[in-house]
Amino acid sequence: MPTGKNIRTYFQGQWHDGDLAVMKAADHGIWLGSNVFDGARYAHGLTPDLDKHCARVNASAAALMVTPTVSPEEMVAIVREGLRAYPKDAAVYIRPMYWAIDGGMAAIVPKEGGETGFAISLEEIPMAPPGFTTTLSRTRFRRPVMEDAVVNAKAACLYPNNARMLAEARARGFGNALVADALGNVAEAATANVFAVRDGEVFTPVPNGTFLAGITRARHIANMRAEGIAVHECVMSFADFEAADEVFLSGNMMKVTPVSTFEERQYQPGPLTERVREMYWDWAQSDGTRP
Repeated sequence: MPTGKNIRTYFQGQWHDGDLAVMKAADHGIWLGSNVFDGARYAHGLTPDLDKHCARVNASAAALMVTPTVSPEEMVAIVREGLRAYPKDAAVYIRPMYWAIDGGMAAIVPKEGGETGFAISLEEIPMAPPGFTTTLSRTRFRRPVMEDAVVNAKAACLYPNNARMLAEARARGFGNALVADALGNVAEAATANVFAVRDGEVFTPVPNGTFLAGITRARHIANMRAEGIAVHECVMSFADFEAADEVFLSGNMMKVTPVSTFEERQYQPGPLTERVREMYWDWAQSDGTRP
């Protein structure tokens, strides 16, 4: 079932209206999990960092031994063509995806040089309304390491673990979960990267191979540093978040999400969080990322 509405699907060289069926029961991706995706956004008439998201889906495919077949430049052009069917004030989630069709080596490993499936889904999903915040709990589930899972890819097979984190958090009345890595240090939230603000400086978990350091995360860090805000990528504990003045999540879906609660700790959405949001859209406007 789709999350949004007004879906368009690019498959086999053309755009189709609606949520098109694109995989077959015997495709490697559907029964052996070789499917990857990325998520970009069209909002306020802009497509921030679309080229980087298209490049990353190709890198994710390669990490799962799936051969990417569409260049990032071609992908950007296809997306922009598809977006012309939407109103300029629409908020659209842009999801390019690959999966292996052929198996090899007793089917488990995608066949080298085998056929690759490719599709793009466009789906209207609104941005968060003004004043929206979320809450965080702890979770007993952790982020895996490279030796356990393909954490260097945006791979669909990683998301059942994230779903367990979210289900546990929501069963306790929270909106999301703050997740540890294998050593017990904070890695990210279940669905986004995370930042803490203390005494006017910003702290975020250092990328350590257990989570994707997101494209939007990198953009926020660059924007803040350009304005002279101190940003520290470092090893972080749960106590660091309990001691923070502000906490916010960073992800492509909503860009910036203020956190109002972590377990018993309460926060007020603060000025630096709001400034990060403003800086992001100021950058997007100046970058000329219109389709």
